[in-house]
Amino acid sequence: MPTVSRFYGITIYFYHTDHTPPHFHAVYGEFEASFVIKTCEILDGAVPPRVRRLIKEWAEMHQEELMENWQRARIKQEMLPIAPLE
Repeated sequence: MPTVSRFYGITIYFYHTDHTPPHFHAVYGEFEASFVIKTCEILDGAVPPRVRRLIKEWAEMHQEELMENWQRARIKQEMLPIAPLE
């Protein structure tokens, strides 16, 4: 699972050749969820509400980079790092 960012105990990653819609995965402790890039809403899984807000805030700031990494993952290219939420 290629990791693109880490912040506040949250790890953001993609799977190569993942299914549509374009999305990314987030892990926080024992919680895991996937988020639709375009809407920043949860596609599958669950994370605590505070973590969900942090991920959504971060994703809204980095939508272009997330889409670029989604496209790179689809063709099995190396992921580009994305700045963490500070």
